[in-house]
Amino acid sequence: MNKIKWVLVFCICSFLGFSQNNSDNKPIENLSSLAKVWGFLKYYHPNVAKGDFNWDEQLIQMIPKVEKAKNKEELSAIYLEWITNLGLVKECKSCSGISKKEYFDKNFDLSWINNSAAFTTELSHKLKFIEANRFQGENYYVTKTSGGNIKVRNEIIYGDFEYPDQNHRLLSLFRYWNTIEYFFPYKYLTDQNWDSVLIEMISKYRYANDALEYQLLMQETVVKLDDTHASFFSDKNFDFFGRKYIPAFINVIENKAVVVGFYNDSLAKLNDIKKGDIIEEVNGKNALEIMLERKKFVNGSNNNTKAKNYDYLMFNGSTDSVKVKIRRDNLVFVKNIKRYSGIDFQPKILINKEKFNIDENNIGYINLDNLEMKDQDIIMQKVNKTKGLIIDLRNYPDFKAYLIARRLIKEDKEYARLIEPDLTYPGRFNFKKTKILDPIKKEYYAGKVVVLVNEQTQSMAEYSTMFLQAGDNVVTIGSQTAGADGDISRIEFLTFKSAISGLGVFYPDGTPTQRVGVKVDILVRPTIKGIQEGRDEVLEKAKEYLAK
Repeated sequence: MNKIKWVLVFCICSFLGFSQNNSDNKPIENLSSLAKVWGFLKYYHPNVAKGDFNWDEQLIQMIPKVEKAKNKEELSAIYLEWITNLGLVKECKSCSGISKKEYFDKNFDLSWINNSAAFTTELSHKLKFIEANRFQGENYYVTKTSGGNIKVRNEIIYGDFEYPDQNHRLLSLFRYWNTIEYFFPYKYLTDQNWDSVLIEMISKYRYANDALEYQLLMQETVVKLDDTHASFFSDKNFDFFGRKYIPAFINVIENKAVVVGFYNDSLAKLNDIKKGDIIEEVNGKNALEIMLERKKFVNGSNNNTKAKNYDYLMFNGSTDSVKVKIRRDNLVFVKNIKRYSGIDFQPKILINKEKFNIDENNIGYINLDNLEMKDQDIIMQKVNKTKGLIIDLRNYPDFKAYLIARRLIKEDKEYARLIEPDLTYPGRFNFKKTKILDPIKKEYYAGKVVVLVNEQTQSMAEYSTMFLQAGDNVVTIGSQTAGADGDISRIEFLTFKSAISGLGVFYPDGTPTQRVGVKVDILVRPTIKGIQEGRDEVLEKAKEYLAK
């Protein structure tokens, strides 16, 4: 009998615990639905989308009502009354022609409208009616740039909101979440489903204890986009990670944290830091473990790109030095390395500071990072008779090298296909006209061409790689690129600035570039041994390929 009693007690407690968890989750579920309904009305309801309401204030007023709703009937009644007070929605005769358009719809998802567990049938029908008769004018809150990516506008600007009250913290999250929901071209590629990000972050934003925790949460939210362009700017976060740096930067090579370059040569020498040094511990903690712990704060489309972005999370601090355990050749030693403020640093040294050269084997080399737009014609004339040409894009040039790329083809070539947000149907994306490169036939370069890429090849550099790859005799050598193509769109939380990739970029055959990077024909990564010896192994491979 005692065993039976204990089983009954356990079952009752388990049931009560389950009920309690459901009760605790209900406000979060309600707030999640509010975020979606509020964002949907913001971009779809004709009277809201044209700016007739203080939409931030409307959300603040709705939060306490929605939190208290006990079931879907109460919740739906709140939303129905709200929608009624927004005014009449007229029939949209032009909205019915969508079947004739070719959409990119991998990001589009309004299925939540029909969630019978959350909404009554009446509310679902009302929301579907608004979708079918959505706003078709110039949206008050968002427009497009000349390039086609979005430009957020007319949002209320708040004053000192380092740590706003709970409701305004939720407003900050809901603003950002909905901008991504409807206008981020790569939402479908994130590791974590964007709906689950909302659920996770609502609890965290509600109960953030102070300004630092709140601002770190915003950075964590941005990182969940898995987009190298996705950035977040906060003084608190800089203070948390520290504003003083060691004079060297690292990358993950052969699964080890390795010094690959210097911010300042003389300061690195003063601290006895050498290229190829393996960083095993920082302040007594394993370097790779530090990376794993802080991964949620490091932006990047792929692990190859994240690896170079751990710099400031590993070595930054507010003290004047940091204790580092280093492995160099067969020696292992612990030493204190001085930290310096950013103003003491020069820019990262370039792999090669020359604009171009021609070696003894008649192979040309062009470093696009060192060129200006006006240099292209002159340099291409000088390398025109070489038997092979190397174009280095392990950098970020200030221009698009069209004048070089046009000399690598004999006839028109497609090189990219882009998508842009459709503001008449938020969440959907339109295909832009396929990008075509036309030749400069009289100055055709007949030799073989190698394009060099790595994790530093990002955005415009990746786009430049794509049209160089359209060349007749082009091979790409190197490693995975940053995987962040397309123009940047600037968006905000409340007062805090951020950025995202604003356009979707694909190869003409539909192959994506986001997260995966551009196509690489021959994979070559630097080795620890090569770094220690001061060799450029990627460039060596390119010359070896052309020599054959």
